Amino acid sequence: MTRPDLNQLVTLEALLAEGSVVGAARRLRLSPSAMSRALARLRETMGDPLLVRAGRGLVPTPRALALRDRVQPLLQEVDAVLRPDEGLDLAGLVRTFTLRTSDGFVETFGPALLTRLAAEAPGVRLHFLQKPDKDSAPLRDGRVDLETGVVEDTLGPEVRTQALFRDRLVGVVRAGHPLASGEVTAARYRAERHIVVSRGDAEAGAVDQPFLPAALKRPATTVVGGFSAALALARLSDLVATVPDRHTAVMRTGMHSFALPGAAPAFTVSMLWHPRMEADPAHRWLRGCVREVCSSREA
Repeated sequence: MTRPDLNQLVTLEALLAEGSVVGAARRLRLSPSAMSRALARLRETMGDPLLVRAGRGLVPTPRALALRDRVQPLLQEVDAVLRPDEGLDLAGLVRTFTLRTSDGFVETFGPALLTRLAAEAPGVRLHFLQKPDKDSAPLRDGRVDLETGVVEDTLGPEVRTQALFRDRLVGVVRAGHPLASGEVTAARYRAERHIVVSRGDAEAGAVDQPFLPAALKRPATTVVGGFSAALALARLSDLVATVPDRHTAVMRTGMHSFALPGAAPAFTVSMLWHPRMEADPAHRWLRGCVREVCSSREA
């Protein structure tokens, strides 16, 4: 089926509003002959004469009269669809955003983010998903609106990124652990029993591997899938957890954290999104909220 030419709506609206070919032509800045041809095409498309001769003027047919009040709202709707979205009614916004993050992000930054959203856009709901891998497919296929993490070379080139904050690894033990007192040397650190957070095979998939100095490489006594599990075990045992400092700040309350011996490199935690969301006003607003909350949260 052939799609209708939406330009004919503009012609129809001008003809119905002016009630004459000459007036419609002037309104659309066309010649009278061009407008007459446009009216002929409209009559053929709609199967109705629309405007008929009555003395020296034209009068609308019943079909034209029935359409007169419908055409203008249709044009306004088309115009709103095609025009860049310049306004965002946060108070009336009703939407659910899905954020995929590693554990620790929600505990540390979630409360301030939710408070901000409740104040500005109470109809917005956040759906936090656990991030089990680095696959960017959920962003591409729309299952995830926004993601946080360390940008790696394997990231798809189409994904947009923006830095949120700098972080570095720290060691964490229970209160009263031997490492909670005295200088933590590389030898003391390696000699302890360690929990390793890994998305795959033990050391090979350890999330801290790219940021741990070679002098601190240690065998894994226990392997878990996330920072919260690592800290829960370290809190109730003599195991040592190595986790990102700012990312897990709230989760380490009541525990002893120490700087790793040597020069553990800092790394950048960023937010990631698909280009199709780049110009979406609501998504742009959410990105601003996440960025400001992360930059203002004290480590």
